[in-house]
Amino acid sequence: MKEMSSGQQPQKHYGITSAISHAPPREIDNQYTKKLSDAMKPFGVFEDEDELNHRLAVLGKLNNFVKEWISEISESKNLPPSAVTNVGGKIFTFGSYRLGVHTKGADIDALCVAPRHVERTDFFSSFFEKIKLHEEIKDLRAVEDAFVPVIKFKFDGIEIDLLFARLALQSIPDNLDLRGDSMLRNLDIRCIRSLNGCRVTDEILYLVPNKENFRLTLRAIKLWAKRRGIYSNMLGFLGGVSWAMLVARTCQLYPNAVAATLVHKFFLVFSKWEWPNPVLLKQPEDSNLNLPVWDPRVNPSDRYHLMPIITPAYPQQNSTYNVSTSTRTIMSEEFKYGLSVTDEILQGKTEWSKLFEPPNFFQKYKHYIVLTASASTEENHLEWIGLVESKIRVLVGNLERNEYITLAHVNPQSFPGSKENRSENDFVSMWFIGINFKKVENAESVNIDLTFDIQSFTDTVYRQANNINMLKDGMKIEAMHVKKKQLHQYLPPELVQKKKRSIADLNRSSNGSSSKRLSLDSSHLDSSRDTDSGTPFSSPTPTCKPKPSPLTRSALSMSCANPAVVANAPSPPAASPPAAVTSGDVEPSAGSGPGEEPAPPDDQPRVDAQPPLNGAPPAAAATTTTTTAPSKRPHSPTQEDLAKRPKDPEVGGVVPSVNNPGWSLFTLLRLPSMELPDASSPLPASQSCRVVKNSIKLALNRHK
Repeated sequence: MKEMSSGQQPQKHYGITSAISHAPPREIDNQYTKKLSDAMKPFGVFEDEDELNHRLAVLGKLNNFVKEWISEISESKNLPPSAVTNVGGKIFTFGSYRLGVHTKGADIDALCVAPRHVERTDFFSSFFEKIKLHEEIKDLRAVEDAFVPVIKFKFDGIEIDLLFARLALQSIPDNLDLRGDSMLRNLDIRCIRSLNGCRVTDEILYLVPNKENFRLTLRAIKLWAKRRGIYSNMLGFLGGVSWAMLVARTCQLYPNAVAATLVHKFFLVFSKWEWPNPVLLKQPEDSNLNLPVWDPRVNPSDRYHLMPIITPAYPQQNSTYNVSTSTRTIMSEEFKYGLSVTDEILQGKTEWSKLFEPPNFFQKYKHYIVLTASASTEENHLEWIGLVESKIRVLVGNLERNEYITLAHVNPQSFPGSKENRSENDFVSMWFIGINFKKVENAESVNIDLTFDIQSFTDTVYRQANNINMLKDGMKIEAMHVKKKQLHQYLPPELVQKKKRSIADLNRSSNGSSSKRLSLDSSHLDSSRDTDSGTPFSSPTPTCKPKPSPLTRSALSMSCANPAVVANAPSPPAASPPAAVTSGDVEPSAGSGPGEEPAPPDDQPRVDAQPPLNGAPPAAAATTTTTTAPSKRPHSPTQEDLAKRPKDPEVGGVVPSVNNPGWSLFTLLRLPSMELPDASSPLPASQSCRVVKNSIKLALNRHK
């Protein structure tokens, strides 16, 4: 490396552009970083030394189990003794634990790597039986037919999700590095998917200039995202790997900065980022293995991704293909809010605790859609809500395409249904979607019909459940429109009241709450599992019984009932009269910019520019991708329109149910089309299931 005129060596280059600043930290920056770390402690984001050592001991035991098992299986397959002795085998970790940002009680994502003579069937048979005999292993279950096959268990109190990959090697040395692309040669797709998590995590760590600064910054950003309700890959926000890549890019741009500065710069960079320019940690490379990679120059569908954040390991994928117009708008607003708060913090005007205050979602909007999923048993309920939650982004997309809706904001947290408002043995979860309606212009009133938007969503869920043989008696989904003033009928008072709780209350709630899991809006971070999915959980049970009203009755429900019940079931009730909405209820237009509509199917005409394959900050970005978005749908389609409707273009996602562990965080390859439901899939026979279709209609009136 050539020396500079000053005699100093030039700075090492990180990322695909030069750094914005190489400035070293000042003493005050270190002080702010210490205060940031202290502010995060009440939320349980740090483990103590004993807990960390316990994890290391458990992983050591598991690694020994794997080596013993591979030796035994090698012997049974008549390998020579010399080969059996050196056959090896190894456990790799990935996800939040590997990144060094896991929280108290979080699970460990791990990968078992075996040599070429060990089959996947061996892993799910002989290895499963071997660890089953160990007294420290609890809650053992295998999910062999999942998108990414996995064995899940608790080892001495620590939850572990263990994947399997077989490499084309005779032995697995302890110093094996999975980052080399040649490792993927001649592997089946399930092994490539399983390896993807480790390869992405290792590449991220390799590409940041200072791992400790990166880790503390990422802990702060993940806590902020969870507190602000924008941490969920499944629902169209960002998941753990995406937040990690954004923080890593910030570290590349400010390689010498400490965490307090990096948190502020994170908000500065991404509040001004010109989406859909992609965020890249390194220049994509072609390894000539013929695996599908993200490249809008080649793949037309990639041009419609609204907020692309590209994984650095081959095969490169967009980790944010679930992001919609609404979720990008919401996250962009949160980036700007985070910038304003951190500006105040670094000016000494406020404390770091303000950054982690949750928004009051239930005061933000005047209109909400309440989505309810219920089942008759706890096991069926867990399976059912996993499917329903994985499809909520379909409903958000449907609502976004309504010409009178400017924003559909889903709260990632779910809430239990009121005992007074359900059958005695039902298990119920509710999600809330805040709606902004377009400002009514040049009209005395406008009738808005959401029936089709919601019906097409329920049809999607229904077909998926039918295609994978999940649908059971008692499984039901309902959607209804409510106004803000009616939310108290569904939620406890502390969630819908205007007054925010103090930070002292937040800290007390974090440390001493009797409930394991409260919603974000009830000011407690759920740190029991650090995953991408927004898994439903128990919240304080509402004490108010919802009163029947034209709004609550104007629900669209779908249930699977016993044939005897269906035979005597009443006809679907008539559509409820439109709910009058005064002009004061009409929200001002959000004003989406060009290219912010959901992506049309690939076969629709478009005019677009190819985005540059760079991850530069806005100032360095040369061009911005533009697309011609499909026009919003002005009304619910007629039966004739439905008959002409093309097949559902929805891309595949992982359903996090008891039959599928949900590896959307690192598994970025899509499901084959044969595994997806579409509009041509038949609805179940009428003798076994009942579909009730009611209308959800509103009338918007403006001031005269």
